[in-house]
Amino acid sequence: MYSSNLIGFILAVVSSAFIGSSFIIKKKGLRRAGFNGPRASVGGYGYLLEPLWWVGMITMIVGEIANFVAYIYAPAVLVTPLGALSIIVSAVLAHFLLKEKLQKMGMLGCLLCIVGSTVIVLHAPEESSLNSVEEIWELATQPAFLLYTAAAVAVTLVLILYCAPRFGQTNIMVYIGICSIFGSLTVMSIKAIGIAIKLTLEGTNQLKYFQTWIFGMVAISCIITQLNYLNMALDTFNATVVSPIYYAMFTSFTILASAIMFKDYSGQSASSIVSELCGFVTVLSGTAVLHSTREPDPTIITDLYTPISPRVSWYIQGNGEVWKQKEEDGSPPNFVTILRHDYFK
Repeated sequence: MYSSNLIGFILAVVSSAFIGSSFIIKKKGLRRAGFNGPRASVGGYGYLLEPLWWVGMITMIVGEIANFVAYIYAPAVLVTPLGALSIIVSAVLAHFLLKEKLQKMGMLGCLLCIVGSTVIVLHAPEESSLNSVEEIWELATQPAFLLYTAAAVAVTLVLILYCAPRFGQTNIMVYIGICSIFGSLTVMSIKAIGIAIKLTLEGTNQLKYFQTWIFGMVAISCIITQLNYLNMALDTFNATVVSPIYYAMFTSFTILASAIMFKDYSGQSASSIVSELCGFVTVLSGTAVLHSTREPDPTIITDLYTPISPRVSWYIQGNGEVWKQKEEDGSPPNFVTILRHDYFK
C-alpha cells in the first residue's frame, strides 16, 4: 500500500512541475493574444490562435495526465495538497519570465509550502481497495455526497450567472471559486475513471457499466468549465496571485469532497489526522505569504475618456487648409495641432 503511495507521490511531483510551468507559458500566450484582439477576460477567444498558449496547454495536459495516474495509486488527500509545488514552480518562473518579483517573504512562503507538503506525505492515509466502478458509484450516490454535489452546482451557477458578469473583473474569488468548486467534482470523477481503467487493464472490464461513462461526461464538462474560467482569471489578474489562491481553494474543496465520498480519514488515528491538517494549514499559510508579497498587475483604465478605437487628430497647415490624421499615420511634419482629439466610441 505504501509503495502505491510512493508512486502516487512521484507522479504528483512531476505533475506539479508541468502544471506550474503551464501557468506561465499560458500567461505569456494570453498576453500576446491580447495585443491582437479582445482579451480572454472580456470573453475573447483569440488565444486559441496563439501557438504559445497551445504550448502551455499541452504542458498542462501532460501534467494533468501525470496527476490523473497519481490519483489511481494514492488517495486524493495525498495527491491534491502536493499541488503546492506547482505554486513554487510558477512563482519562480514568473520572477524570471514575467518579471513578477519574488521577494524574500515569497521565498519563505515557498519554504512553508514544502514543509507542509512533507508533513502531509508522511501522514497520508492508506486508501481502501475498490474492485469495481459500481462500488465507486455507491459512494458517489450516498446522501452526504449528493448533498455536497447539489450545493456545489447551486453555488457555481450563482457565481456564473450573477457574480461573474458584475464582479468577475474586480474580485479574483469569483473566477477561481468557479474553477475550484467544479475542480473538486472533476477530481472525484477522474479518480473513478482512473480506477475503472486500471481494473480494465487488469482484466476486469469496467467499460460495460454505464456508471463509467457518466463519470466520464461529468469530468469532461467540469474540465471545460474550469479551463474557461481559469483563462479568464489568468488574463485578468497576476499569475502569482491566481496560482496560490486557486491552489488553496481547489485543495480545500477537493479534500472535503474526498473525505465525504471516499471516507479517507476513516480508521486513521487522531494524531495522524491532526498532523495532516497541520501540514495543510502550513501549506495554506505559505500560499497566503506568497499572495501577500505579489505586486498587482497594472490597472487597465477604461473610462469615458479612454479611446477604444483609432484616435484622430486635426491639424491646420500654414495656408489654412484643414488636414485630418489617424494616430497610426505618424506625426505630420510642419503641422500645428489646434483642435482637440476626437475619440470614436
